[in-house]
Amino acid sequence: MVSDTKSIMRELGSKARKAYAVLAESSADQKNQALLEAAKAIRSNAKEIIKANSIDMAAARKSSMSKAMLDRLELFAARIEAMAISIEDIAKLTDPVGKVMATFKRPNGLIIERVSIPLGVIGLIYESRPNVTADAGALCIKSGNAVILRSGSDSFYSSNAIAECLRIGLAKAGLPADGVQLVQTNDREAVAAMLKMVGVIDVIIPRGGKSLNTRIMKDSKVPTLLHLEGNCHTYIHAKADAEMAVKVLLNAKMRRTGICGATESLVIDKAVLSLLPEIVNKLVREDCEVRGDATACKTDARIKPATSDDWHTEYLDAIISVKTVENIDEAIEHINHYGSHHTDAIITEDKKAAAEFLKRVDSAIVLHNASTQFADGGEFGFGAEIGIATGRLHARGPVGVEQLTTYKYIIKGSGQIRPK
Repeated sequence: MVSDTKSIMRELGSKARKAYAVLAESSADQKNQALLEAAKAIRSNAKEIIKANSIDMAAARKSSMSKAMLDRLELFAARIEAMAISIEDIAKLTDPVGKVMATFKRPNGLIIERVSIPLGVIGLIYESRPNVTADAGALCIKSGNAVILRSGSDSFYSSNAIAECLRIGLAKAGLPADGVQLVQTNDREAVAAMLKMVGVIDVIIPRGGKSLNTRIMKDSKVPTLLHLEGNCHTYIHAKADAEMAVKVLLNAKMRRTGICGATESLVIDKAVLSLLPEIVNKLVREDCEVRGDATACKTDARIKPATSDDWHTEYLDAIISVKTVENIDEAIEHINHYGSHHTDAIITEDKKAAAEFLKRVDSAIVLHNASTQFADGGEFGFGAEIGIATGRLHARGPVGVEQLTTYKYIIKGSGQIRPK
């Protein structure tokens, strides 16, 4: 089986390199046509996609998958239409390839341009959410990259049905369908093979839980663009508007608990602890478990004692931890220490406090008076995202079409030679 899997991956890699050579040189019109045709295919194959998703959902229920994870996995008519619209939105974006990012002239007359180019062949390893297949495939097409998709086994059938629609779109636009390929095996050795495909895959992007990211950081020989877990915080400052604070916190936690931008921890100034019972009322009403430190537990008996592990945890479920602090310095220290540097928010009417939080919190996305659930490429106007990068190299925050390019230098001369 291992040798068969390696052969499968070598073949996928060979096809991807050939497809990339064509996609990298394709016109904006060709790529946009492929995307629009893919959106059409998703709409016309909606019943087949839902049927495939029902197979995944049945297996997930049998495995006792959590309610939040089932929500991430489930597809229905509105979500399929949202996928099609997202692909169309990506088609409307400015082509990110071939942009002259900078031009300068040297004293010797050389003209130097920095020009954007695709990254190459991207390997995306992801879990649970089948819509990632559509988002990632569409973003790679738009940016002239080929992509090898390795979905989680729990979304295998759904992802296959969606990937086929992207391939139909490419073929109808006269582009190689192998620009989008989904690994046709759930053998874990496929991931191991991808991580060693130096010279075939140019970048690995993982989109999943802590164990997946830890494995890839440890084992990958291919450069990686990490999407770490979303241990996100909402900090209610002493000078927060009470009504706004409750409304934003509830949305940040409960709109969709299974996404990486969901708030996992409430940090609250002791000066406004009187807000906590109302917040707990609304959370408990939506079946959200609340865990907190000793001060939080004394404030409301419905709050269960938190352990040190809670401050580190991305629940992806209807659970929230509550940390009480004396001031903004304690809040920032707690968030920078325990957070995953993904997305964190402050609720306050104090502009000076907001500015301090936005400057000092070391996260890819920081917000003032807004829900952490805006941590989404679509909400940034990127059409979609391939992930939220939390590292410091190449890209940080939502990874859209611009972040799926690199650049090269083009130098134009008139016979210049370098002196000895």
